Amino acid sequence: MNHREYFDQIAAEWDGLLEERTIARLREIVAGLEIEPGAVVLDLGCGTGVLFPMLLEKVGRKGCVVALDISGGMLKQARAKGYPVEYVQGDAQNLPIQDNTFDWVICNSVFPHFLDKLRALREIHRVLKDGGRLVICHTASRETINEIHRSIGGVVANDTIPPTEEVLHLLQDAGLDRAVVRDEPDRYLVLACRENAGRGR
Repeated sequence: MNHREYFDQIAAEWDGLLEERTIARLREIVAGLEIEPGAVVLDLGCGTGVLFPMLLEKVGRKGCVVALDISGGMLKQARAKGYPVEYVQGDAQNLPIQDNTFDWVICNSVFPHFLDKLRALREIHRVLKDGGRLVICHTASRETINEIHRSIGGVVANDTIPPTEEVLHLLQDAGLDRAVVRDEPDRYLVLACRENAGRGR
């Protein structure tokens, strides 16, 4: 079983696993981002669309949210909610998106599942506009997230968040600057920016 098949299999029950405190924490995280009205945002690894109402509130009517996931099953669940977002099925390591498209790329609860993290980050760099920003977020610490995946086992057993220094090196190698990593008991948050279009290639 590969990752796409795994997430297709659990898509129908995914929302039932979301606790209210998780959603509240995500609201806090998104509220703290400086996403301006009119922004173009990629929800990368959107799953069933938990972030859609939060992101749509930020970007307003003149903005745009694009929802991308490798799993057709997850996208089916997301579409059923009827939010006005654009849906794309694709792989983070080979994004079917033009260069310099997004003001923000949000990776919620998906970064550990990128098998080639550097390649995925380079793709994120490519689709960000100059000055565009990347957000990687989870609603628990790195250690907790990694243990959850180990305990699930199977295809996600080795899907981990690397140590902070390794994450910072990956971001730098991908051409993403001004990186900050926060690893706290109730959240894991990475912020970075594309400042120089020529780097990371």
